Amino acid sequence: MPTGLTKDVGWNIGVSKTVPYTADEVWAFVMSPAGVAVWLGEGAELTDGATYETVDGTVGEVRSLHAHGRVRLTWQPADWSHETTVQVTVTGSGSKAVLRFHQERLADAAERERQRAHWAAVMTAVVARLDGGE
Repeated sequence: MPTGLTKDVGWNIGVSKTVPYTADEVWAFVMSPAGVAVWLGEGAELTDGATYETVDGTVGEVRSLHAHGRVRLTWQPADWSHETTVQVTVTGSGSKAVLRFHQERLADAAERERQRAHWAAVMTAVVARLDGGE
């Protein structure tokens, strides 16, 4: 089976990074309006079980939201014909946390590679904001 293809969720991609912040600090940012705008898009409000829509037309539903640790949602940009599932998790101990973006149910290997680049850029942007940048 090719890398990134599973029998349960099809094509998937994950990007993670250890950052020099507590898990609480990272979670507070990624779930704040400013943080959600960075990784999901402006205009989305995330509440467990609720639907959302970003300013650019990405739509989805929050499937589960576990305070201080994990949010799982469907994700469909306006120009996509199918939805995928995105999960954001924050774990850690002490002054270090691991932030993970995972996306599954991608259409094919090419979409997986595009999303690898997307989530890598998102990670860079989130870390820059955590570090006090824009």
